[in-house]
Order: sequence, then structure tokens, then C-alpha cells
Amino acid sequence: GSDDIIAGNVNKCIVLPAGYCGQPKKGHLIFDACFESGNLGRVDHVTEFEYDLFIRPDTCNPRFRVWFNFTVENVKESQ
Repeated sequence: GSDDIIAGNVNKCIVLPAGYCGQPKKGHLIFDACFESGNLGRVDHVTEFEYDLFIRPDTCNPRFRVWFNFTVENVKESQ
């Protein structure tokens, strides 16, 4: 699939809505997996409350994606 080409982890990736210009606001989520055992390879914005997350395969067993480890910042209340 399209996530087979994911090579590394996201590093303080600010996910903005399509067509948005300007500084990120509260609620524009910041994803980070740039730490030991982090495995989030890509994030796509779908709606204000929905994101597609692409988890990298396990280094020792590329057939499986049975765990995930990443952080999310900049959330707004009730998001």
C-alpha cells in the first residue's frame, strides 16, 4: 500500500487543514514520534476531529504493526 514507503518518524509535525495559510492555532495538532520506540510515520488531516495515522512497521518484524507510540500536542478543549 501507500504506507510502505514510510522511512522515518514524524518530528514535531504540525498538521494543518488543506488550504490553510498562516500560523498554527490552538487545535492544529502537533504529532511527534522522534524518540526511542516512536513509530508514527505520517499523519494526514481529514477533518477537524479526524486524522489518518500511518504507523511504521516494527523494525524486527516488518509484517506487523501491533503497537503505536507517539505524542500529540496543541489540542483545544473538547477536541
